[in-house]
Amino acid sequence: MTALPIEGYASLFWRRDLNDDVVARGAFARSLARTGAARVRMLHQHDSSGLIGAWDVVREDDQGLYVAGRVFDFTPQGRLAQSLIRAGVLDGLSIGFRTTKARRDQSGRLRVLTEVELWEVSLVTFPMLSGARLIHRSRTRAA
Repeated sequence: MTALPIEGYASLFWRRDLNDDVVARGAFARSLARTGAARVRMLHQHDSSGLIGAWDVVREDDQGLYVAGRVFDFTPQGRLAQSLIRAGVLDGLSIGFRTTKARRDQSGRLRVLTEVELWEVSLVTFPMLSGARLIHRSRTRAA
């Protein structure tokens, strides 16, 4: 078995996504305190039929929800994801969650997520939040 290490931001605080949601700092804290990184699943395209890896680190920092983990090669989906990441064509991240607490901003247009139950972080082609991406170190590291 080989594992491809990856890292990036699955969510960024106070950035509007395509669904007119913004995530407030601290929104993941209670969920992560309860479950830790080990219970947050790594999926490809939010497909719950197969895991593709494991998140070793899932934490809030000053920017947002930082994740670091490994994509495994023991499933067809994992091998596909590894190949696409190495080719530089798969770099989006997206969160799967249940809203626990939210409010509307002053304009009434944006939903501010103040507490969420985080279920999974997926590698995706088109993230709802354009800045939710893998951090690419260098081509040689990923090869």
